[in-house]
Amino acid sequence: MTIRAVAWDVDGTLVDSEPLHHDALLAACANWNVDISDIQGDEFRGVHMGDVWKAIAARMPATASEAEWNRANDDYYVRHRKVLKPMPLALETVKALDEAGITQICVSNAGRVILDANIDALGLADVMQFTLSLDDVAKGKPDPEPYMAGAARLKLRPDQVAAVEDSATGRRAARAAGLVVIAYDLGCTKLPDADYVTNDLSRILSVLAAHRPEKKRGAVGV
Repeated sequence: MTIRAVAWDVDGTLVDSEPLHHDALLAACANWNVDISDIQGDEFRGVHMGDVWKAIAARMPATASEAEWNRANDDYYVRHRKVLKPMPLALETVKALDEAGITQICVSNAGRVILDANIDALGLADVMQFTLSLDDVAKGKPDPEPYMAGAARLKLRPDQVAAVEDSATGRRAARAAGLVVIAYDLGCTKLPDADYVTNDLSRILSVLAAHRPEKKRGAVGV
């Protein structure tokens, strides 16, 4: 087995967080009497909050600052984190990887407050060697910095680490950083910037066991 660690994306990969993120966004904007209910629930999937703010800032009053809006969003999310549910077979897969001796980390495009809330809701603090949030890097995904930083901290070559990602943003970041990219896609369709595509997280362990570094890049369904 050439892959020695797994770097998990969190939102949409380990945790079904999009509904709560959307509710938090609606609630934060409502603090300034701004209605953004016309925005679809998955509009900002994989997008970090700085870019979300840029997308909605024109709707907000001049009295609203990005920092205050972020705090309102974070506060709502943290207060309601217990409603969060893991993605199918996510916890079982993390446990299986841990039992197999595979080091695991989280590399998220969320800020530290949100990332910690997700890890707490899932009960994964003792399994992950460390977590990297948007607050820990200068540039978030799709920039490769988060995954490059994760591999460096693990003291592993990028090609010894597999990233598990559900978004195009995350896949681009992981591919640019040189990681092996496992796309988690419920439709299990052919996707760019992915070495493997699966709709079943429990298959990841067998993917790692079968991976060979000489395998030609191109998404393989598993």
